[in-house]
Amino acid sequence: MQNSGKTKLKRTSIDRLLNYLIIGIVMFLLCMCTICTIACGIWESQIGVKFQVIQPWDVFVEAIVNRQNQSGAIAVIAVLMFFSYFIVLNTVVPISLYVSVEMIRLAHSFWINWDQEMVFKDIPAKARTTTLNEELGQIEYIFSDKTGTLTQNIMTFNKCSINGRRYGDVVDEAGEMTEPLENTPLTDFSDNPEADLKFRFYDKTLLRDVKKRDPDCDLFFRLLSLCHTVMPDEKNGRLVYQAQSPDEGALVDAARNFGFVFLYRNPTSITCKIMDEEVEYELLDILDFNNVRKRMSVILRKDGKILLYCKGADSIIMERLRPGNDQLKQITNDHLNSFASDGLRTLCLAWKELTPTQYSTWKAKYHEATVALENREEKVDAVAEEIEKDLILIGATAIEDKLQDGVPDAIYSLAQAEIKIWVLTGDKLETAINIGYSCKLLTDDMREVFIIDADDAAGTQDQLEKAKTKLGSPDSPMLSPAADGIPRSKSGVTFPGPGSPTIHDIATVENGHSNGTAAKEMDENNICALVIQGKSLVFALTPAMEMLFLEVASLCRAVICCRVTPLQKALVVGLVKKHKKAITLAIGDGANDVSMIKVAHIGVGISGQEGMQAVLASDYSIGQFRFLKRLLLVHGRWSYYRMSKFLRYFFYKNFAFTLCHLWYAFFCGFTAQTVYDPWFISFYNLFYTSLPILALGIFDQDVNAKNSIDFPKLYTPGHQNLLFNRQKFFRSMMHGVATSLILFFIAYGAFHYSVDDLQGIQAFGTGLATILIFTVTLQVALDTSYWTYINFITIIGSVVFYLSLTLFMYSNLFATSYLGSEKKVYSSPAFWFTLVLTVVILMVPVVAARFFLIDTRPTLSDRVRLRQKNESKLKRFQVSAHVAGLTRPSASVTPTARRRKNRRSMRSSYAFSHEKGFGDLITTGTNMPGGKESGSVRLWGKKARRRTDQNGAGAVITLANAFVEESSPEKEMQEVRIVGATGDQVDGVLRPVVPVQITSL
Repeated sequence: MQNSGKTKLKRTSIDRLLNYLIIGIVMFLLCMCTICTIACGIWESQIGVKFQVIQPWDVFVEAIVNRQNQSGAIAVIAVLMFFSYFIVLNTVVPISLYVSVEMIRLAHSFWINWDQEMVFKDIPAKARTTTLNEELGQIEYIFSDKTGTLTQNIMTFNKCSINGRRYGDVVDEAGEMTEPLENTPLTDFSDNPEADLKFRFYDKTLLRDVKKRDPDCDLFFRLLSLCHTVMPDEKNGRLVYQAQSPDEGALVDAARNFGFVFLYRNPTSITCKIMDEEVEYELLDILDFNNVRKRMSVILRKDGKILLYCKGADSIIMERLRPGNDQLKQITNDHLNSFASDGLRTLCLAWKELTPTQYSTWKAKYHEATVALENREEKVDAVAEEIEKDLILIGATAIEDKLQDGVPDAIYSLAQAEIKIWVLTGDKLETAINIGYSCKLLTDDMREVFIIDADDAAGTQDQLEKAKTKLGSPDSPMLSPAADGIPRSKSGVTFPGPGSPTIHDIATVENGHSNGTAAKEMDENNICALVIQGKSLVFALTPAMEMLFLEVASLCRAVICCRVTPLQKALVVGLVKKHKKAITLAIGDGANDVSMIKVAHIGVGISGQEGMQAVLASDYSIGQFRFLKRLLLVHGRWSYYRMSKFLRYFFYKNFAFTLCHLWYAFFCGFTAQTVYDPWFISFYNLFYTSLPILALGIFDQDVNAKNSIDFPKLYTPGHQNLLFNRQKFFRSMMHGVATSLILFFIAYGAFHYSVDDLQGIQAFGTGLATILIFTVTLQVALDTSYWTYINFITIIGSVVFYLSLTLFMYSNLFATSYLGSEKKVYSSPAFWFTLVLTVVILMVPVVAARFFLIDTRPTLSDRVRLRQKNESKLKRFQVSAHVAGLTRPSASVTPTARRRKNRRSMRSSYAFSHEKGFGDLITTGTNMPGGKESGSVRLWGKKARRRTDQNGAGAVITLANAFVEESSPEKEMQEVRIVGATGDQVDGVLRPVVPVQITSL
């Protein structure tokens, strides 16, 4: 947690924009007040002075200036009018806006929490904040961890290499290696009462050699059962393991199945049952794992011999082997490369025997380092380095970490939404590329994959410069396995080419032109990817080179950073956040991801196998990575769409309401008299217009969830704030100004020259307020794209509530100057004609403009909405045809992409992602039952020795299989097209077209 960083207040881009707009509105208010002040002074000096006989100046004015000093009195009156108009016109500043925004955000958070499509094993998605929902609809960069985020983090022992012999391959009758099938026979562990019946291993030769007591196999599994910090426990009468990481639990569980059962431990000993014989080792020291060492060791004593067992990353162990035996090293390294090409996580195992003199000398140094008051960890690591050398290689392990369901489809959909995905992982280079192809982050249609793996600053800069040059050249050669030695995709995954006639190609994102920074930076025919090593990333993140690195990375569709530390993850996210000014999202599942989750604009934590640190530091939590697609493409886009529409309408109705006071000032001598009833002014934003706009901000949607996922391009307007920005604000503002101007002067003319005796401020104010309510309510009805019962009730109910409350407030029950004005106004045909005329004049241009734009410059949203309506009518047509007996045969759908058969994971990733284990707790006896003085802590104890073969049939619960994989077929992307003139291809069948006319605006 030392690299987690500080927690910072996160605010959305809309919040920051609103702050500037509110400041601008306040300045606009001051300008209006200044204009009214100047106009009041002019009017008072030209006309007001002539009415002093019948309406003298206020005593307060005469007390300030002399009665004969007219200019001074006029100045005082004008200044007073400034503050009066500041009070009258203050409603233009949307104070209630922030309350409404928070209510809408809270509702959006509930939609996320209640979404049953994002529930995994009773773990629902959860919005841990209510202030960032619309930001989910504007993500441009996603930074993802791999282990536990893209993969399940449920490890299974898959293959191994022991003294140059390879085990775990499945061989067919012809002697060729093949993938295991459902009917492939498993290795039989039934004679082992401690075996886990869920453990699956296909190579029977390994168990045969173990039973023959092969010394190499014996040493291999003995190390696995002893070199770890796993804690044993008992559950339902069975032995279970509590491990710091799933990798370590999988290795100990594998040893258990092959007859090397770890039983119990205490601070001074470890007890195992090896081939039905209980063996106890004296535990001398544990040199625990950390992110710097990338290995762990135990020092044991047995029968007078002092043994050191070590396991760690292949690159670390190979550097510490005893000189000689190069053939074994080469064979093991070839096996490691083969395992990595299969996407497996690997570790190397080694050992050595220590003399008593060696150990006692080293022990004195180690004790001195452990009690040091300064730089203790560095000193301990330096002393451990002295003993962990001249090791003897035993072999290597290969663990499979399966991809989560739906990861390739989610990454592909997010990439289609022009979201750039960067994977920050601890993998080796080869494995990182393999996992990239496996999850569709890297695809076969990419022109080139650039590899940055230099060991110094000059080499890193040179490779980045070459990559930048190639990115500008369309003739750069494709990366091939023969030329570069990098494994390519083996699954045959294909995608529609750039020329495929999909709906994405015949629709524009916004007003007929493409949007999104990704589309501007990268030509679709020049798609590339970047893979950079952690050692090169150290130089690439320096101030002198960071802009070059960012420029090259921005020109690539996908970026993979391998062998990175938690701090480097945060630095990469911060670099993009600082210089690209883009909205970033970081997603991870472990403590090593907390740093980048805090740095990114939005942090998403996955409730996985590595604890709750990432979830507790995140803004949103989900059960699996595949839910990120729905979180962004559905909830994020809807939240941004709804909030943008809400803000545009809110500013429109506020300006339409407030500026009527400004126009009336020219007819009341700038005396700050209000044109509306004071009660109406108080209730306008509180009751009359609040519910319809809240319903729109909570429930509205342009297209449904299915189409939001099927057409990821709908997400792209959020990248450039196209739905709400300064231009949209000024449009809404001018719309409100024009509405107030037309509304006021039509009503003024109609009432002033009316033959129905509608003169008077009370009648005019009541009529003007009623026309305003009808106008803004009809406008919100036109803005509503998705009608629900709540929308209908709030819109109709607001008008009914206003009329009812007006009749009640202006009745004889209350003493008000507006008493009886509503009856006089509502009984006049001239008023109703004025209302209809004003509404028609205001609404017809809006309706005409929207029809014109939909017909001539339709956006992708318009086209998908049309397709959605066609599908709805087609379903009704099919139901009618089915009732009439006119059924049609269904056709199978051929997907445009095939699923990858082989799952990929990582080489040596365990050593780069595993955190510090339980070594200190074990050796000190902390938190262990009975403590250090209690002797052997037998958590398994006598029950393990008394267990008979009849209990061997019971299921064994281990960490590796404690979580059941949920199988769900992956949804493949399908090509679609807009309904044509003669018919539409639906589910593979040409169906008749139902004529449809666009009616919703």
